[in-house]
Amino acid sequence: MPPQPLDATPEQKAQADEEDKSPKQLPKGVVLGPDGKPCRSCTSVSSWFAMAKQGTTTPSKISTTTPPAQATSALDMPADCPPDVEQLGRSAWTLLHTMAASYPEKASAEQQKETRTFMQLFGKMYPCWVCADDFRAWMKDGNEPRVSSRDDFGQWMCEAHNAVNVKLGKKSFDCKKWEERWRTGWKDGRCG
Repeated sequence: MPPQPLDATPEQKAQADEEDKSPKQLPKGVVLGPDGKPCRSCTSVSSWFAMAKQGTTTPSKISTTTPPAQATSALDMPADCPPDVEQLGRSAWTLLHTMAASYPEKASAEQQKETRTFMQLFGKMYPCWVCADDFRAWMKDGNEPRVSSRDDFGQWMCEAHNAVNVKLGKKSFDCKKWEERWRTGWKDGRCG
């Protein structure tokens, strides 16, 4: 409840209580967590700052060291701040693609089992709960991880990433080039 003068009338107190209960309008792109509070790892930096600027946060106000007007992308965020949904996604895809690139050419039954288990747990533990739910649903919908070999796993990972890219309105990656991008480096030599 907002602070009230000691001599507030019962009507003023009731109005303050009602204002406190009414849902606050959140900026576009702010995702609420299962607890009803804004989910930092599900929300972009720009949406998070817009929310902070509007003062539409939950009772614990967000404090930043960078003024909202100056920080509009993850590139502007200090390195010691929690990741937003975009930075988290880029980092997660880098990890997953690199795992696929270092996967055995022919995986043993045990490696296949462990990899399937990892992907299921990844889909449960991913910090952006909306993203995690979506990824688990995609994996159940005829897209179970293909883990028999490096090529199968790399192709599957590329298809998974492209499914997310399409949902986000981004371009799909040519999955024929997954190994060049994540394992061997580009043929033009720019990766050393």
